[in-house]
Amino acid sequence: MQGCPTGVVLLTDRRVARRGLVDVVAGAVGGGVRWVVLREKDLPRAERLALAAELRAILAEAGGTLIVAGPDPLDGDAVHLPAAGPYPPPAVGLVGRSCHDTAELARLTTEHYATLSPVYETRTKPGYGPALRPTGLAALVKASPVPVLALGGIETTAQVTACVEAGATGVAVLGAIMRAQEPRETATTLGRAFEEAATRVARTHPARSDEGPHATGLRPTVPTEGSSLTARSGHGRPQPYTATGEDT
Repeated sequence: MQGCPTGVVLLTDRRVARRGLVDVVAGAVGGGVRWVVLREKDLPRAERLALAAELRAILAEAGGTLIVAGPDPLDGDAVHLPAAGPYPPPAVGLVGRSCHDTAELARLTTEHYATLSPVYETRTKPGYGPALRPTGLAALVKASPVPVLALGGIETTAQVTACVEAGATGVAVLGAIMRAQEPRETATTLGRAFEEAATRVARTHPARSDEGPHATGLRPTVPTEGSSLTARSGHGRPQPYTATGEDT
């Protein structure tokens, strides 16, 4: 396994997408997204498998990675698991886990990264929370043994910046890109905000050697060639207490 998700990480939801899901993902990848989490867990496995293959082909051209929500990697090598399980995690190349508090972070074992949510109120799951806000996110990032992606209600450049300043190594975005008139432009704008914030944080607050693995997660630039998992992986959104919504 090489590398964990960073930058703008796109979570899919065909039900809120303004156009066809494949077209939205292609636009986001054109705008710089290199990590996509395939949700769509209500689809029959055969349909989801075909969709995963189609998205992997798009990501492969850009050196990106697909992560699949749930324990089934759909012929790939990367999964994102809900907080409720399964435990232990499957033995695949990249494993993420949805977390929402210190107790869930403490249960992490062989996972490579975690999502923390909801950072902000989210239109995808109205009433879900309470929101961590950047202050709560920062506190949980410090408690996390692995790099963290901020998730939930992240739609603006200011929110992206706040999450990076709180210590997130990436921001997981659903509605902001799925609902966008121009997914490519939105992905580019949010990605630029991440890159600028990460560069500034790296210059002003270099990680100390005693801060643990998550402290080195902030990178001065957003990777443009993805990771070695490329088209063989899959990633999902956090799904803490239910099987639907902005979590995986």
